[in-house]
Amino acid sequence: NTYCKKGKNMRVKCGVDIIEISRIQDSIEKLGDAFLNKVYTNREIEYCESKGKNKYQHYAARFAVKEAAFKAVSEGVEDKFAISWKDVETVNDKQGRPKTEILFLKDRKVENVDVSISHCKDYAVANVTVLYK
Repeated sequence: NTYCKKGKNMRVKCGVDIIEISRIQDSIEKLGDAFLNKVYTNREIEYCESKGKNKYQHYAARFAVKEAAFKAVSEGVEDKFAISWKDVETVNDKQGRPKTEILFLKDRKVENVDVSISHCKDYAVANVTVLYK
C-alpha cells in the first residue's frame, strides 16, 4: 500500500491478531517467569501485574500486539527468527492510550507505528499499522 504525503510515496503495512486469554493465562501459570521474561519487557510485566485479577487480559493484549506487529513488518524482515518477542514493547501513556515501539525497526525509515487493542472476558485483539517513509 502506498499513498502520497507532500509528494512522497509512503508505505502502510498492517497486522492484526486475536488470542484466547486462557492460552496466555495457562502459559503464565505453567511456565511462570520463564514465559514472562521470554515474551514481555520489564515495563510490560510491571503494567500487567498492576491490573490485579485482570492481568491476564492485559498480558494477552500485549501478546496480540507482538503478533500483529510481526505480521505488519514480516515483508521487510529477512530472518523472522532474528526478531525477539521483546523487540515489540507496548506501554500506556498518561492518558491510558497504548503506544507500541518496534525496536528492530529503529534503523529503518518508519514514520509512525499505531496500535489499537481491545479485550473482553475471553479474547484479546490488536491491530498494528506501520507507516514507512
